[in-house]
Amino acid sequence: MAGSSTAPDVFNATARADRREILDALISGEKPVGELVGDLSLPQPQVSKHLRVLSEAGLVRCRADGRRRLYSLEPERLRPMHEWLAKHEQAWNERMDRMDDYLKELQREGEPE
Repeated sequence: MAGSSTAPDVFNATARADRREILDALISGEKPVGELVGDLSLPQPQVSKHLRVLSEAGLVRCRADGRRRLYSLEPERLRPMHEWLAKHEQAWNERMDRMDDYLKELQREGEPE
């Protein structure tokens, strides 16, 4: 997998639901911590802690705007997770297709001639 050295960081950083919610909140664009606190109903220290983990994994970027810090999503860093999930999605689709073929065969066998 390309970039596999970063994969564990991405997987660990997204393991907690609160961090995934922060990533979801940033899909619409950059936001200051205060807005994320309001969106997620989490205490500010907790949001800041999660943002630090996400930043260290390269999943969010922070830029200064005067006294505020604005956070934005770095979706390219999710690629290792996407590639890993794509393999599993393909395997599940193949299994579902085989099951569908089998059920159709059973249905044909059960039809009166």
